Amino acid sequence: MTREDMLARLIAQAKETGGDLVTLRAVVEEASELGAGRVLSRMGLDDATAHGDLAELRELLRAWRDAKRSAWKAVIDWTVRAMLAFLLFAIALRFGAGEILK
Repeated sequence: MTREDMLARLIAQAKETGGDLVTLRAVVEEASELGAGRVLSRMGLDDATAHGDLAELRELLRAWRDAKRSAWKAVIDWTVRAMLAFLLFAIALRFGAGEILK
């Protein structure tokens, strides 16, 4: 019996019995399962390798975030170094090292 058949039978049962709480919960559960299955199918994640694919995507995303964080850290480090070098050069010029450079 497919999920669609089960859902149809539960809805028919709810109509006959007036929709008791157990039947309504079963309808909601089956409808949720059916909807989730459709979404996974449309996304191409309904096969046996889907778990591995998602794990690989998570790993790639983690690597991307680490690379981005490292790149920003390198940019900040080089900016600070350049500013310190400029400051050191300005101090040297201020205290007479400019005469040596002429």
